[in-house]
Amino acid sequence: MAFDTDTKKDKGLIQESKLKNVVLRKSHFYNTLTANRKDDSGLKDCIEEIVNKLLASDTSSKKPGILLGKVQSGKTRAFLGAIALAFDNGYDITIILTKGTKPLTEQTLKRLHEDFSVFEDDNKVQIHDIMFFPKNMVPYELSQKLIIVAKKEINNLKRVLNDLTNTYPDLKNKKILIIDDEADFASISFHKEKESGLIEQGKIAKQIDEIRTKVEQSDFLQVTATPYSLYLQPDDAESETGIFPPKRPAFTVLVPIHKDYVGGDYYFIESEKDGTAASYVYEEVPPEELEILKATKKLKRADRRSFKIEEVFTSPSTKTIRNSIMNFIVGGCIRRIQQEETEKRQENYSFVIHTEQSRSSHNWQEDVVNKLNEELIKIAKEDRTLFDRLVKDAYADLKKSIELTDIKLPEFDSVLQNVSKALIGGMLVVEKVNSDKDVKALLDVKGQLKLRTPLNIFIGGQILDRGITIKNMIGFYYGRNPKKFQQDTVLQHSRMYGARSKEDLAVTRFYTTRGIYEIMRRIHEFDNALREAFLNGSHERGVYFIRKDANDKLVPCSPNKIMLSSITTLKSYKRLLPIGFQTGFKSNIKKYIEELDNEILGLQAAVPDANHYIISIDQAVGLLEKIDKTFSEEKGTKWDIKAHKASLEHLSINSCDKTLTGKVYVIKSESDITRIRTGGRFSDVPDSETTRAIAQKIAENIPVLILVHVKGDENQGWMGSSFWWPVIMAPGNTHTTIFASDTVNHVQ
Repeated sequence: MAFDTDTKKDKGLIQESKLKNVVLRKSHFYNTLTANRKDDSGLKDCIEEIVNKLLASDTSSKKPGILLGKVQSGKTRAFLGAIALAFDNGYDITIILTKGTKPLTEQTLKRLHEDFSVFEDDNKVQIHDIMFFPKNMVPYELSQKLIIVAKKEINNLKRVLNDLTNTYPDLKNKKILIIDDEADFASISFHKEKESGLIEQGKIAKQIDEIRTKVEQSDFLQVTATPYSLYLQPDDAESETGIFPPKRPAFTVLVPIHKDYVGGDYYFIESEKDGTAASYVYEEVPPEELEILKATKKLKRADRRSFKIEEVFTSPSTKTIRNSIMNFIVGGCIRRIQQEETEKRQENYSFVIHTEQSRSSHNWQEDVVNKLNEELIKIAKEDRTLFDRLVKDAYADLKKSIELTDIKLPEFDSVLQNVSKALIGGMLVVEKVNSDKDVKALLDVKGQLKLRTPLNIFIGGQILDRGITIKNMIGFYYGRNPKKFQQDTVLQHSRMYGARSKEDLAVTRFYTTRGIYEIMRRIHEFDNALREAFLNGSHERGVYFIRKDANDKLVPCSPNKIMLSSITTLKSYKRLLPIGFQTGFKSNIKKYIEELDNEILGLQAAVPDANHYIISIDQAVGLLEKIDKTFSEEKGTKWDIKAHKASLEHLSINSCDKTLTGKVYVIKSESDITRIRTGGRFSDVPDSETTRAIAQKIAENIPVLILVHVKGDENQGWMGSSFWWPVIMAPGNTHTTIFASDTVNHVQ
């Protein structure tokens, strides 16, 4: 696993950082916790990098840090480790903000008590749900390290602020680490007031900001697998209603991918390779079947003209859901037989159905699945010929993937006997999960969904996403199909991601429509591109490039999360250039202009017969920085050079042609363009049609930097000095990408 090279590690107790000569102390909390959990070196590096950067960066008044991990990849384990190391390094209190559901709060608290139990027993740490935070704590208790867990919910957050400022006012003066778990959920929200038209923050986001600003010493760490709305925040968020503490990250630390992690690579890349077990993981669902499983508002069930529940076992309209449940039952029994034969503990297994948000649909789906279960039990008891055929069909389907591994497939007769026993013995349970109360009752001692029996089917909606861990999931029937997909939402629905054994994967199936599958495949591709960009340094300048669907069917996040952002899109042959700027006085910029003239004309002289040439990205960025020195911030519109340099680097580093990676084409041209056009608008086309045609011809895999030498006469609205006007053209093979920029008038 690759990490930021700013941090150097050694085997001693003290670690020095290049960032601000930070001394990182690894002592009792960190050493004990990581030893008890048997953390590997990759996770330790991640934890140390988090705290190192928190200490070295001002994340309270300027920007948060972010811990970025894949869905169900161990983010909680990483930030709990960071809490321990933070306690060794002067932090006194940690406030963990969880998604606004009781189950996730319960799960977080149980994880804390598990990891920090030794410190609780030794009276070194107090762990509390804010809703039950004691009001009569004595100095001895307050002298201990405190971990407070609060839902992102209005009353919870009010209590946090009240306890820090009123109940125990001394606490707000201590060094506090605020961890915003699932940070893109509820923490980023804006809306426009109908009457005034002013943009305001959502209440929860506003309360979180208030906590950040009311404490004296704090650092702020965001944790998420879907950071798109965070990276698309402006550097400084301000509206007519006030200034909001920044939410765009100052740094990003990646959670390492552990060896047992199974994510989108398996479901959307390996699955495309013939001759692999993964090639059988996806099974297509007809869109019409999803409609059958959707309850109408009036009837609270499907229209009987299209489907009758008593025909659930014979209707062609429910063939896939029927087969999926049979595959799940047979797959779970196969795994339990394999475990028994190898003298391992027999596990319980889960199957998730997530197609709708509405509770009426969940009720209807529960009826459908329970009816299927009833019919299967009846057939197992009364029609052995049909039962044998049903089990044989599922066995044959699963056999195709199992035989492509080195895993032993049990004999059919053994599987048949176990499936019959499971059904007749009532080993299959169907649980509807669509309220906080339901989920809390379903959680086990570790805060995961409790698998009560060998075979568990969960039916639900949003409550089954973000943070809820579903163990031993070997079947996922997914059908959320909005008109426009939000990348962060759909990715969080992917509960089939996480730690999975190869034995379980051999009997795992994923069911959805072809259209949804393709959307999810693109989401995985875009998410991988973001991670790769961190690894190859594309985001080092603090501008984050988020891949986007060209047809607008898929968007990174809800528009209300980025209402204050100016979004710029990079796509094929897009032009980026400063507009509305003014140069400095002739005498002030003379030195810089001469340096630019010498460098640019010298490059041209080396290839006198060519209309373009190639330079390194470092040299190209250097030219932009020198040009920026010739512009006046006071006399014209400020050039967003940070975004332009980052864009040029991104387009060059991520070239489709690896032989040209890190290179930029350069074209030089001349112009006597005026600063302001007839009609009063700023000029925005300094490059000629001929120059643009040359640029489009060569800009296939790397960007072109067009350097326009402008006369700059005073009668043309300039300051009387010649200057260089840069234009960046994206290559033709550019993937559609967006980023948040501070200005909006610099892109064509």
